Amino acid sequence: MTTSHHTATVKHIATQCGFDYCGIARAVPLDDDARRLETWLSKGMNGSMQYMENYFDLRVNPLKLVPGAQSVITLLLNYFPAKSSHPDTPKISRYAWGNDYHEVIRAKLKNFLQEMKAKIGEVNGRGFVDSAPVLERTWAQRSGLGWVGKNGNLINKQSGSFFFIATLIVDLELEYDDPVAKDYCGSCRKCIDACPTDAIQENRVIDGSKCISYFTIELKDMLIPGEMKGKFNNWMFGCDICQEVCPWNRFSTATHETAFEPIPEILNFDTQDWEDLTEESFKKIFKNSPLKRAKFNGIKRNLKFIQS
Repeated sequence: MTTSHHTATVKHIATQCGFDYCGIARAVPLDDDARRLETWLSKGMNGSMQYMENYFDLRVNPLKLVPGAQSVITLLLNYFPAKSSHPDTPKISRYAWGNDYHEVIRAKLKNFLQEMKAKIGEVNGRGFVDSAPVLERTWAQRSGLGWVGKNGNLINKQSGSFFFIATLIVDLELEYDDPVAKDYCGSCRKCIDACPTDAIQENRVIDGSKCISYFTIELKDMLIPGEMKGKFNNWMFGCDICQEVCPWNRFSTATHETAFEPIPEILNFDTQDWEDLTEESFKKIFKNSPLKRAKFNGIKRNLKFIQS
């Protein structure tokens, strides 16, 4: 089989596995990103997320993650829900309405690699989904799937930004897509102006240590800084403000992935239900949910904070 046939096979497998978009880039060290990441970390913008300082060399060089790596396959999976939550209840970021995407996408990536081996032959590779040292938004941009917006999210011109990004690094040469060279944010500042904690800075710099998602999910301290009082706009877990105001998300359509169907309680719980929730019920209802990351005590802390 030729490189062209291999590439067509990879794109077909992506569709078979349920991914919405597939792009491919040559596996090379990301020298520019290395410098940007180093500066970002040196300014402490990762807050208490110390894990972002780990495996620096691996983050910026796919050849150190997969020996002999030749191609980086980037896959997008839409998670935008068809339904809406009640506007007056504590808010949860849309990505967390259904089952934990890590589990859903890991299964798809495992199947993807198996299909590649079955249809192409021996292929060595590794799949990653945001919890590993991979700069997935850079690879998505390099493979033509979108550009990194002023809010730090990957934005796809046809479908907006409500996507999970998965990465598959393989030792197979493929045909490479043209990168997105243009920035389609233009002079728009909606996300910068709408962020209540000023986490979105100029020049596409996101201060992670100021983000509502950081405080409500990543921060393990039981005390959220007092200067953030009144700035969370009722967000209890994560935050979608910068995506909600983005004009490109007018093109968002409902996901076809059944695993991302909202857990009923996410849509139906009112504030009192959240206050009455016991740890036992939390573990039962949200056993497959990303809400587990904040844990029961974290959810209760966040609820108390947004109500005070």
